[in-house]
Amino acid sequence: MLDDMDRAILRQLQVAPAMTMPELAERVGATPARVIRRVDRMMADGIIAGQRAVIDWRALGFAVHVSLRITLDKTVTRAFDDFLAAAREMPEVLEIQTFLGRVDVRLSLIARDLPDYQRLYRDRILTLPHIADIEALMDVSNVKSDMRLPI
Repeated sequence: MLDDMDRAILRQLQVAPAMTMPELAERVGATPARVIRRVDRMMADGIIAGQRAVIDWRALGFAVHVSLRITLDKTVTRAFDDFLAAAREMPEVLEIQTFLGRVDVRLSLIARDLPDYQRLYRDRILTLPHIADIEALMDVSNVKSDMRLPI
């Protein structure tokens, strides 16, 4: 399991994932070699899944974010597989989640503006296979978006 040093490393990586190993070592009070070994072990163990750049899609001209709740036609044998395969091909779709219950899938997607969203909805979303029902929720504000864990 994780000890205090591992948790300190993870807390620091969540705050500033791009820092160098010497900087990380200084922040957690260890040698760079020790920190590198621990980070490598946590990566090998799947605790650290990777690092990525978080790009603000608004800064790139995408002003609309919509969450679509989709219910699929469950009378079709491959409804989930067919739908998910087609949805994965859409570059505007940022996230796909599946659920148990009335709603089967949630798509999170972005568009440049409302006319772009309307085009995307008509031409791409409504042509996805096996949709029985769809509900669109347009984001008004993002109150909290934080992937940091309380370690």
